[in-house]
Parts: sequence; C-alpha cells; structure tokens
Amino acid sequence: MSGVTYARFELLRTLRNRQALVFTVIFPVIMYFLLAAPNKDNHNFGGDAKHPTGLFAPQYYMVGLLAFGAMVAVLSSGARIAAERTIGWNRQLRLTPLSTAGYLRTKLLTGYLMAVSTIVLLYVSGIMLGVRLPFGNWLDMTALVLLALIPFAALGVAMGHLLNDDSAGAALGIGASLFAFLGGTWFPITGSGLFVQFCQLLPSYWLVQAGHVGLGAGANPWGAKGWLVLAAWSVVTVAFAMWAFQRDTHKA
Repeated sequence: MSGVTYARFELLRTLRNRQALVFTVIFPVIMYFLLAAPNKDNHNFGGDAKHPTGLFAPQYYMVGLLAFGAMVAVLSSGARIAAERTIGWNRQLRLTPLSTAGYLRTKLLTGYLMAVSTIVLLYVSGIMLGVRLPFGNWLDMTALVLLALIPFAALGVAMGHLLNDDSAGAALGIGASLFAFLGGTWFPITGSGLFVQFCQLLPSYWLVQAGHVGLGAGANPWGAKGWLVLAAWSVVTVAFAMWAFQRDTHKA
C-alpha cells in the first residue's frame, strides 16, 4: 500500500466514523452553544459597570473551547490507533510497502482533519452568535493554533502505540483534561511564581495563548519563549511517536 493510498483510505474512514465525529467534533460545538447562547448579548463578560472588561461572551467562549476542542481532536487519534492494534490492522499494514514516515504522516493528517473540522464549526457557531473579527485575526489565530497542536498530535500517535484499547481512551482523556487545566483553558494563568513558570513550559499554555488573538491580544502573543517551547515539544514528541511505533513494530 502506498502512502497516498493509505492517506486516502484513512481520511475516508475518519469521515465515516460517526461516533468519533460526534464526540470529538460535535461535542465542543454543543458545549459552546450551551455556554455562549444564554450570554449572547453580554459585551462585558466577567465585569461590571465599574470594572468593564470589553469582552463579548460568545467570543470569549469560542476562543476558550477552540484550544480544548482542537487538542482533544488530535489526541483522539491515539484511541483509534489502539483499537486498530487490537484487531490486528497494524500487523496487516506492516506487510505492505508503507513506510514509517508515511504511516505517521497520515495519522497526523487525520488528527488535524478532526481538529480543523472542530475549529471551522466553532468559528461558524461564533459568527452565528455575533462574533466579528478582522480577517487577519482569524488567519493569525488559526495558523498559531494549528502550529501549537503539533505536540498533541504526536502524543496521540505515541500513546496509541503504547497503550491498549481498554486504557487508551481514559488515559488520553485524563491527559487532555490535565493539559487544559495547566494551560489556562478554564481560567486565566497570570502573574508570576513557580506555578506560572511551570505552566509556561507546557504546549497547552501556548495553545491557549494562540487563541487569544481572537480576544485582540495581537498578531503574535507568543514571543521567543513560546516559539522555543513549541519547537522543543514538537521535536521531542515527534521523536517519541516514531520510537513508539517502531517499538510496537518490533514487538509484533
């Protein structure tokens, strides 16, 4: 099986997986409407008359769920890989000319397909509730979020090859929740101190910062530290995913 053939097969199979689409793509949109719709007229979210924030509630919730939904989408590829290993699909693939690079590239691509679907639906949902941003902000926010997802996409592949079908879903769910908590998805991480410094060393923190472009935080809220953290995590996690795949191959 060639890399192109395998990529086409995986993309079609992912799009036809209704359960995966519901839990990884549709669920964040449902959560968005549950949270944002009752506050669709709130242009002072989290503030009062004396302390205005200028935040539009649907915009704030869109940005918050953007990071979490996209992260869960790319990590969910690990659960699918674990299920494939259980039924022996990976052993069949090893009998084909498909290379390690081609396999990993396709898995990352399908994870990104789910993430992009989530992002687009959240953008459409936000626009439906009145979110309006300059076109450049939409582009900058999307580009930064996609870059910040690289470590999570690689981690999903790695965990899928290290965990079995029974434990992969729970482990990835706990991991996503922990990353989201420490990244500031549910509450802002500000100030200084050891906890803040630790959080700033995590890719989830910079994933959330990428979404802050949608709150008017500027075209590049990361700075040098953000790029260094993302680059380091990307290199390590991609190497980890390749090692996990090769280790699983040698065990088979």
